[in-house]
Amino acid sequence: MTGDLQLGWELTGTGWATVRIAKGTSEYSCFASYCTDALADLLSGVACLYRPVTVHRFSFDLEPAEARWVLRNQSPDVDISIYEYPDMDASVGAPDDEGTLMWRSTEPRSVLAHAVMEAAQSVLRRFGEEGYRATWRRYPFPVATLQDLRRLHLSDDKCSLQHDLSLP
Repeated sequence: MTGDLQLGWELTGTGWATVRIAKGTSEYSCFASYCTDALADLLSGVACLYRPVTVHRFSFDLEPAEARWVLRNQSPDVDISIYEYPDMDASVGAPDDEGTLMWRSTEPRSVLAHAVMEAAQSVLRRFGEEGYRATWRRYPFPVATLQDLRRLHLSDDKCSLQHDLSLP
């Protein structure tokens, strides 16, 4: 648990995951498709916040819609905005404000990173690498990306929360 911020990633069928992010009474959820390497994109998107980048974007394919995450680095905080577009193919290159703002919050980078790692590790504990691949189908579990985010988080953040260091 990372304070108020909660992030869940649950494989809900072959090639589908329910993604949920919430803080207090504000919540956003979607059904991400295996058409993108969504969990790896989430992990690497948060890992980018440890580099000198001001804005990082990544998207989940909702078939046919798009859920675009926009992370604005405001060190030590991150502005998280999630926009939806009705058609992922048609929204390529579209400005963020052409989408519908579905959820927004500003969180410490350490809290966001910890929540994302916990969600990924929960999936790995439940399914293992082979089970994840069999369920997600198109992409393997992003072990190296999770390890990279964990390394960055532990070396750069002053996180007082408990860390699961046993995986992978």
